[in-house]
Amino acid sequence: MNFRVILAIGIALFFGASYLFKTSENPITGETQRLSLTPEQEIALGLNSAPQMAAQLGGISRNEQLARIVRATGERLVARSVAVKSPYKFSFNVLADPRTINAFALPGGPVFITEGLLRMLKTEGEVAAVLGHEIGHVLARHGAEHLAKQELTQGLAGAVGIGAGDYNATRIAQVVGSLVNMKYGRDDEIESDILGVRIMVESGYDPRAMLKVMEVLAKASAGARQPEFLSTHPNPGNRSERIQAEITKRYPGGVPEGLAR
Repeated sequence: MNFRVILAIGIALFFGASYLFKTSENPITGETQRLSLTPEQEIALGLNSAPQMAAQLGGISRNEQLARIVRATGERLVARSVAVKSPYKFSFNVLADPRTINAFALPGGPVFITEGLLRMLKTEGEVAAVLGHEIGHVLARHGAEHLAKQELTQGLAGAVGIGAGDYNATRIAQVVGSLVNMKYGRDDEIESDILGVRIMVESGYDPRAMLKVMEVLAKASAGARQPEFLSTHPNPGNRSERIQAEITKRYPGGVPEGLAR
C-alpha cells in the first residue's frame, strides 16, 4: 500500500474510534448515545446559533398575541413535565415568515415556530403538540447526536478522498453519509413524537391534538408546495400510527375528559 492509502486508513480509524468512544447515557430516555457535546456546550451552541437561524426565516415575529400564546404554552409544557428536570434553557419564539410551514429546535433549548404553521393550528392543544415534539428533540439530544455523526461522516469522507485521490469520490461519500444521517433523523422524529405525547400528558393537554396536527400537515402536503416541515419530518400518516399507539399506552381506558385542547 502506498502512503496515501495508509494515511486514509489511519484517518478513518481515528474518526471511527473517536465516534465509538464518545458515549453518554440520556437520563430522560435511558438511551446510551454517542455525543460530541456536553449539555453546557449544547446550551451555548443553541444560544449562539439562534439569531442566525431566526434571520433565515424572517426574524422574530412582531405579533405579540402569537408570541404570548407560544411562550405561555411552551412554558407550561416545560414546567409541568419531565422537561423541568433537564439542564436546558428553553425559550419559545415565533418567526415572522408567513409562508414557510415549519418548526424546529436548536440544541440546548431554543424552540421556533413560524407564523405560517401557527396560522394553520386551531387550538392551544395543537400548538402544544408542535412545541412538545420540539422539546422532545432537545431532551433526546438529537442535535448533539447529529453533530457527532456529522463529524464521523465528514472524517470518513475525507479519508475516502485521500485514499482515492479523487474529489468526486469524496463528494459521493458525503452524500452517502447524509443519507445515513437522514435515516437516523427520521427515527428521531418518531422518538420526539413519543416524547411529545408524554410531555402533553404530564402537562394536562389532550394528546389527541397531535393527531390533529398530523391531519393539518397531511392536508398541507397535498398543495402545490410541500411544507418545509415535511422535508425534515417523516410522512404524517406513518407518524400518526405511532402517536395513536403511544396515546393508547398512556390511556388504555381512553383519554379522559377535561384535558386542555
